[in-house]
Amino acid sequence: MNTLKQYIQAAGENKVAIGHFNISDLAGLRAIFEAARELNLPVMIGTSEGEAGFVGYKQAAALVRSLREQYDYPIFINADHTKSLEKIKEAVEAGYDEVLFDAGRLLLEENIVKTKEVVEYVKSVNPNILVEAELGYLGSSSNILTEIPEGATIKKEDLTKPEEAKRFVQETEIDLLAPAVGNIHGMFKNMPNPRIDTERIKELRQAAGVPLVLHGGSGIVDSDFVSAIESGISIIHINTEIRFAWRKGLNEAFAEKPEEIVPYKLLPYAIDEMKKVISSRLKLFNKK
Repeated sequence: MNTLKQYIQAAGENKVAIGHFNISDLAGLRAIFEAARELNLPVMIGTSEGEAGFVGYKQAAALVRSLREQYDYPIFINADHTKSLEKIKEAVEAGYDEVLFDAGRLLLEENIVKTKEVVEYVKSVNPNILVEAELGYLGSSSNILTEIPEGATIKKEDLTKPEEAKRFVQETEIDLLAPAVGNIHGMFKNMPNPRIDTERIKELRQAAGVPLVLHGGSGIVDSDFVSAIESGISIIHINTEIRFAWRKGLNEAFAEKPEEIVPYKLLPYAIDEMKKVISSRLKLFNKK
């Protein structure tokens, strides 16, 4: 089996993207794994600090590792939006394949200093763990939105700049860059999210020289995904959409089986709804 780094490199070369989906429970993990395996595509599991706090860093890493080993399948785990070195250490010690250090709200200089510290620590422990960092603020919650998150980088003049991306990568030596290109976390219930600046993605990929990651994928129109991948995106994060599907599935389960109390008889409804979303996204991300 190839390494995560090799799969990401191949995605860039083939103009496709690896799907990255977050989990909070076993139902989510099962839905993601089954959808990816049915399509024979590599996949990434993410846990934010909140999600990892609920599932457990060691437990989440062990679950993903067990699937990879039992089925000899390319499924990997990322510590998504980790905001402190302390939590980065927990993920590294648990055996995560990648960590995302999120200091995107900070000014460039401070972001560089803190990110460099994370890279130095991670690579000293295990040079094979990938380090991703965020440059630009995308909001902080994977929820249904009614307005643009305060402080989110949406205006063209505020998007991640190629010259800053180049400096950021060179000084921190990160493996992956998550830029602000019009994307935000969360999704609007009754309309698509803001459009993505795919021309800026192309400029950033050339300037940064490392694979780019698109966060806040939920709610983005399909044509923007296709253009973003063509322009240099190698990984796409989806979370809110599958949370919404999880809730929809459980609502259906409760409506059809109001007296049922057995979790493993109710959760398949949520799994089925999540699989529909995940499969659809994976097919789109790998459309050639």
